[in-house]
Amino acid sequence: MKIGIIDYGMGNLFSVEQAVKRLGADVIISADKAELLAADALILPGVGAFPDAMTRLEETNLVSLFDEVVATNKPLLGICLGMQLLFETSVEKGDNKGLGLFKGRIAEFSGKDAAGEAYRVPHMGWNNLQFKRYPVWLSKEALDNEYVYFVHSFYATDLEDADLVAYADYGGEIVPGIVQKGSITGMQFHPEKSGSCGVALLTAWLKGIEKGEA
Repeated sequence: MKIGIIDYGMGNLFSVEQAVKRLGADVIISADKAELLAADALILPGVGAFPDAMTRLEETNLVSLFDEVVATNKPLLGICLGMQLLFETSVEKGDNKGLGLFKGRIAEFSGKDAAGEAYRVPHMGWNNLQFKRYPVWLSKEALDNEYVYFVHSFYATDLEDADLVAYADYGGEIVPGIVQKGSITGMQFHPEKSGSCGVALLTAWLKGIEKGEA
């Protein structure tokens, strides 16, 4: 099985590549649309600002790649900023258009809870995932714990209930941790940095691809 990591100049490519390789998959890192579409599944990583990432996708002529991903039901996993890019809009550094694969927008943590108490931004560190449902490629039994590692100042809001798989609570906000619709999955946290839970999630996703479930 070959996994294509989308290289648009913004992302933790090496750590994602190594995590997937350790689980037995072949990996290519590429900005070539044809080469990426030849892979069995794709990963969209991301570190940095939303508008900069969208500009880089446009400059590398990769925006149209996602239309073909949807049309062919090719499995796609967005990680951290890569997940945020899958939504319609973001308020980071202004009003920005995203890829629109999920309904919803990316908002900024306010830094104050409902009682007016301050909480730290960014959301950085380990937090517990609470599952609303399990995609066909993932079962509760596949996870030995549900703690994962987050690093982000923006999060998805106004998404469709059916797209939400798991969430975390931070500052009283419901923070979508995993979203999924059809063959497209997003993880706001870093599975490659999330210990045994991250390994279990990536393993389940890769097995789901082999079975035609992801």
